[in-house]
Amino acid sequence: MKNRSLVTLVVALSVGVTLSACQQDNKAVEKKLDDLSKQVTDLKKMVAAGGGGRGAAPAQRPRRQEPDPKDVYAVPIDGLPFRGAADAPVTIVKAYEFACPYCEKVRPTHDQILKDYDGKVKIVYDDFVVHPQYATMPAQAACAATKQGKFPEMEHALWEKAFKTRKFDEDNMVALATELGLNVDKFKTDMKGDCVAFVQKNQATLRSFGVGATPAHFINGRFLPGGAVPYPQFKAMIDEELKKAEERIAAGTPKADYYKTWVMDKGLKKFTPKAEK
Repeated sequence: MKNRSLVTLVVALSVGVTLSACQQDNKAVEKKLDDLSKQVTDLKKMVAAGGGGRGAAPAQRPRRQEPDPKDVYAVPIDGLPFRGAADAPVTIVKAYEFACPYCEKVRPTHDQILKDYDGKVKIVYDDFVVHPQYATMPAQAACAATKQGKFPEMEHALWEKAFKTRKFDEDNMVALATELGLNVDKFKTDMKGDCVAFVQKNQATLRSFGVGATPAHFINGRFLPGGAVPYPQFKAMIDEELKKAEERIAAGTPKADYYKTWVMDKGLKKFTPKAEK
């Protein structure tokens, strides 16, 4: 069909900026979006003018490999902030950043999970900075607030008063800490001190388990594909893991040791793409 390859590319480029996860890119996000917009505009003009011929469609970038949802990965959680019961038999690790729209979008789903599975599920928050020019400072701010026992309050403030206003600068982080009644001097010291390495380490660890976009979720070590997926997809895997956990706890596994015993001790220590196996 005339100009099919060009139309296909136009659609692909248009869809490429609306994926259900925030993709990591070392280049400036704005430049990438501007370049894509220009390409789409130029190609649309070519199609309208009847140009482009009937050549082969351009090669597509290979899809990034992700962890197999059937496998269990030993994703560490020690020292990370969480919501829910400390000894919950199901642990969800959320890889996220504060500049990712889809990380914000999935928040109500997490709230519903914690309500419906009260005492049975906890959500652990793990840093994976996709947009460093925006998300690095709030990640370090959340770490510094955690050191003063104020992660839930700071997490809420960062979404409501940093993400929604796009104010990710240090001054706003300090202003939020002040509003929350934190020790501001300690907050600033931690934010620029230990929290720098803390955020970097979390990112490197998650990358070793195949994370390349946000949000990403591991439920008792099992990867949940799709990013900001609807509640039913979370529920399906949670119910599977909860059933196994309750059976193993009834058989003698201490509830408080469940994650260490069945995820950390028995899980895979890293993600190995198929090409490397």
